[in-house]
This record gives sequence, structure tokens and C-alpha cells, in this order.
Amino acid sequence: MTGENKNLLLAIALSVAVLIGWNYFYGVPQMEKQRQTARQEQQTAPVQPGGTPPAPGQSGAPTAGAAPAVETREAALAKGPRIVIDTPKVAGSLTVRGARIDDVSLKGYHETVDPRSPNIVLLSPVGSAHPYYAEFGWVGGAAAALPGIATEWKADSDRLTPAKPVTLTWDNGQGLVFRRVVSVDDNAMFTVKDMVENKGSQPVTLHPYGLVSRYGKPATQGFYILHEGLVGVLGDKGLQEVKYDSLDKDPVLNGNVRGQVYDGATGGFVGITDKYWATAVIPDQATPYKGRFTVTQGAAGKIYQSDILGDARTVAPGASAEATTRLFAGAKEVAAIDGYERTLGIKRFDLLIDWGWFYFITKPLFKLIDFIYKFFGNFGVAILIATVLIKGAFFPLANRSYVSMAKMKAVQPEMMAIRDRYADDKMKQQQALMELYKKEKINPLAGCWPILIQIPVFFALYKVLFVTIEMRHAPFFGWIKDLAAPDPTTIFNLFGLIPWNPGALPVIGPFLMLGVWPIIMGFTMFVQMKMNPEPTDPVQKTMFAWMPLIFTFMLASFPAGLVIYWSWNNLLSVLQQGFIMRRNGVKIELWDNLRAMFARKAQA
Repeated sequence: MTGENKNLLLAIALSVAVLIGWNYFYGVPQMEKQRQTARQEQQTAPVQPGGTPPAPGQSGAPTAGAAPAVETREAALAKGPRIVIDTPKVAGSLTVRGARIDDVSLKGYHETVDPRSPNIVLLSPVGSAHPYYAEFGWVGGAAAALPGIATEWKADSDRLTPAKPVTLTWDNGQGLVFRRVVSVDDNAMFTVKDMVENKGSQPVTLHPYGLVSRYGKPATQGFYILHEGLVGVLGDKGLQEVKYDSLDKDPVLNGNVRGQVYDGATGGFVGITDKYWATAVIPDQATPYKGRFTVTQGAAGKIYQSDILGDARTVAPGASAEATTRLFAGAKEVAAIDGYERTLGIKRFDLLIDWGWFYFITKPLFKLIDFIYKFFGNFGVAILIATVLIKGAFFPLANRSYVSMAKMKAVQPEMMAIRDRYADDKMKQQQALMELYKKEKINPLAGCWPILIQIPVFFALYKVLFVTIEMRHAPFFGWIKDLAAPDPTTIFNLFGLIPWNPGALPVIGPFLMLGVWPIIMGFTMFVQMKMNPEPTDPVQKTMFAWMPLIFTFMLASFPAGLVIYWSWNNLLSVLQQGFIMRRNGVKIELWDNLRAMFARKAQA
């Protein structure tokens, strides 16, 4: 073994050691620490503090009182009268006391692939383990009593459906009458129209507000390519993404409240987003507002909040004012989100879905796959067909690359002669090779293009599979029940024949989940690389020999849909390369390379 080969193998061994060491000493402890912190914050979240988080535009902070014991969600919901919410997509209720929307479950989504598993719960009331709610109203008017969380509204119905809005009324006894009309569409968009009538003798100045508030930091995926936390598009300031932990580093706004304030925004939204679900408060798109992202240190935990504060409305005696705010509380379905942006004119509402920096590739790729899915009813099949179309689009570039590789093979004897002639002078060897490339009009890097052009598509597809809810729990065939999850099989228990879970082993467990599709991917990559002449440089030769195995283990933990794409793409590349090489009269090296590989092993 040459010194260069030894160095390469040593580098690979050190890389693997660093990866395992990082995972053992940092990755696993850090993830466990985050899980424990999330559990502690959720379990000790301020269930009913002495005061609510400061309303937008007001100073002050929650009263630091002792929080009562956490109740079950059912017990918290049963504490007072409620108005039932029922749409084709969501179910839940809103409180009569306080008029909060704090109970929303998603009908079409379950916790696991089992359709009998519980529905996803998005919003929960104060008093439960994970309070998460939306609230609307007015602030200002220091001398006037305004509706708050203790207000007993009068409702004209006990049921809210797309066909029947609910009207809430409250008279403050000081000349102001408040009315709130809550309506909902067939999906998950609520419209809240707040009206105030001044029957008194003095004018009053009020600001409309809307907020979504979440007690305790939820468990997050923790992936750098996915934003989870507070999010919004604030007028010309554009997209703002704030992670939960980042708020702790923001400036103090007042008291124990930290956060960010964006003044003078027009258009957009603010909210809180998870991987697949979100809540978003949407102001009137033509009226300026102030947007905020805050974290409040309550008596027993943190309260995360996104809110908006509208411009002042002065209501003269005998006059009235109104403000319309919307709330989205549901699954981030692409068609629904894009539809709301288009029909309601919500500025860049599509950015509620984290398409990432490669938005211009990621979203069109999803649109293509979704379009094909509508014809075949299987996202896995749609990915395969989309791959064929993409390969066709890049065929001219691939053709030029393979033609260049054919020319490289034709001058292989001359290249070997140059290497032998200047074996002891690497500089002259490289100069002679470059002159040969120039003379024969060969681009030595052209052979990399078939792989390089896959990288943006690969990353975009990874993003699509990872962030779009349409891919969640989407089955393929056989054992693949969820294209967004890794292949659940592993060769280390003979694909389920042995009743043992290798993934449960500490440190190395994740590396042992080597399923059928990652192995197929590694094999197709191996065949594709053997189609070409083996590099004469020993370091490159060794590197290419190890690459399929390294990629097999690397992609084992990736979404199955991505591994299926990569395997299919490799197979198409083999067929495409074979066709181009035959058409250009170039010998396919696959069988010779395989025979040479096994011959070397036999000799060894």
C-alpha cells in the first residue's frame, strides 16, 4: 500500500472516529438536554399566572404568582361554557369567557401512520399541560373597561361552522358596547371582526390587537434546514424567522419581556410555526401595524408570543369603529397556503412554509411532483417520473460530459505515457497533461457535471420531503409507509427476520439502520462508477472505491423518498451513460472493471 493510500485511509478512519465521537460526547447529550429542558418547561409552564402576557403596546409583565397544578386538557376545556368549532378540516372550541380560540385539533392528521391514532392537537387552553392559543381585542382607552380574559361575552350561538358565524357581545357599562363576529372557512382560516360602539359622552382611543401565545418551548426537530419558532412577513422588512432560544438574547422591551418590535409594517403576518403546523395572525393588509416577537419569563416558565398592534382608532360619541383580523390555525398544506395568499392578498403568505434559500428550485420541484401525483395517486411514483423528466432536461449537458469522458478514454495511452515519462516531476507531469487536454479539446472536469448538477435537485428534493406536509405519512410500496421517514428496515437484523432493533444501541445504533433502499442506492452508485475507466491516480482510485459505501451509510438516515430518488437517478444515469457511450463508439468499462476487481481479490 502506498503512502498516499495510507494517508487517505487514515483520513477516512479519523473522519469516522470524529463523527462517532461528536455524536457520543456532544450530539446525544445535547439532544437529551434539549428534550429534558422542553419537558421541564412544558410541565412547569405557568398554567394560570396572576396576569396574562402583556398585551401588544402595553407595558408591564405577568404577575409573578405561584402557578396551580397542571390539569388534563379535558379538565381545562370543561371549566366553562364553550362554542364548538366544526369545519371539514378542524374541530375544537372557543371560550365564551375571554373569547379565546384555544382548542383546535386537525381532523385529517394523526400522530402516526396508523389512522386509528389520535388526531394532531394544535391549540390547547390555559390550565392544560401545553397552553397555546390565539387572542384578539382592543388596548388603550385608559379610563374605559375593555374586554379581557375574564370577560363574560354573550353569544348568539353555541356552534361555529363555515355556514354559521358566531356573534359575541359585551357592554362595559361605561358607554362602550363591544361586538365580535367570528367566522371560519372550510379549512383553518378564522376571521375575527371586532367592533366597538361609543354610546358615552367622551371620545375614546383604542388600538386593535391580535396574538398567538405559547407556554413553554415545544420539542423541536433541531435540523438546520428547518425553521421552527416565531415567524412573520412584516411589510417591506420581509421574512423574519426567530428561533425560540434566540429570543432570550434579544433586548429587554420592558420588565421581564424580551423580543423584537417592527414598526410601520403594512401587509404580511406574524405567527408561530412547527414543522407541519402553524398559527398565524394576519392583519388588514392595507393598514399599518406594529409587529412583535416576544418571550416573557413567567412564574414557572417562558411564554412565547407573536402579536400585532394596529393604529389608533378614535371613536367619537355616537360613532363606532371596527377592525378585522384573521387567524390561520392548521396544517401547512401548500395548496391552502398559496390559495390564501392569492384570494386574501396576504403578502408572501407562502413563506409560512420554510422553502429555504433555494426557494426558486424547491417550490417548483414540489409543484411538479404534486402535479404528477394528482394523476398517479402515489408520491413515490411521482418522484420517479419527475426524476425522468429532470434527467431529460439535463440530457444535453450530460451528453457533453460523457462525450468528454469518451475523449479522455481515447487519450488514455498518451496520459499513461506522460505519467511514466515524468514520474518524478509532478509539476511537468501536470503541465504535459494540460497541454494534451488543450490539444484534444478535453475538459478534465466535464465528467463531474453529471454529479454536480444533481446536487441542487438533491437538496431541493430533500427540502421538499422534509418540510412539506403532503409528504408526511405518504406511502410508496411494500414496507415504505412514510416517504418522509427513513427506510425502517436494516440488514443487521436481516430486514426484520431477527427480533432485534439495532437502532437501540447507544452511539452506533443510528449507523446500523441500513435498510433495503440505502443498499440499493449504494449498489447503483457502485455500478455507475464502474461504468467509467478507473482513475490512474491511486488516491482517487481508493476514494472512488470507498465512496458508494460511505454514501450508503450516510443516506441510511435520510427520508426514504430521497434515497429512492437517488437510487432511481443512479439507474437512469447508468442507462443514459451506456446509451451515449455506445453512440460515440466508446467501450463501456463496467464488465472489465468488475473482472479486474475480482481478479485482484483472487490474487490477494
